[in-house]
Amino acid sequence: MKEVKYLVNDIVAACQEKKAKNIVIVDMTELPGTICQYFVICEGNTPMQVTAISDEITESLKKKKKERPISTDGLREGRWVGIDYGTVIVHVFIPELREFYNIENLWADAKLESIPDID
Repeated sequence: MKEVKYLVNDIVAACQEKKAKNIVIVDMTELPGTICQYFVICEGNTPMQVTAISDEITESLKKKKKERPISTDGLREGRWVGIDYGTVIVHVFIPELREFYNIENLWADAKLESIPDID
């Protein structure tokens, strides 16, 4: 369990490195039947920033933890990138799509932790 939380913390740090905004950790560890233990959700202002945040996450985890994602989707357009690490799934959005899909509120019983923006 600790290893998963360290993974989440490293993902958040990588998001902050590229100035991601509105970072939210969705803790689903207490919910039965979920596809992962945590979501990390954040946004970049432009498709270019979304791609930069996503690249930072994958490169940082590869260097620090020798961790590679199971899959990554959405890099071509850079509007919503999903990075699957098995126990943690990362979603990097442009603001309009994040607001539209509102995925952090799909699980009403999940614990949400908002991370303050770094300016």
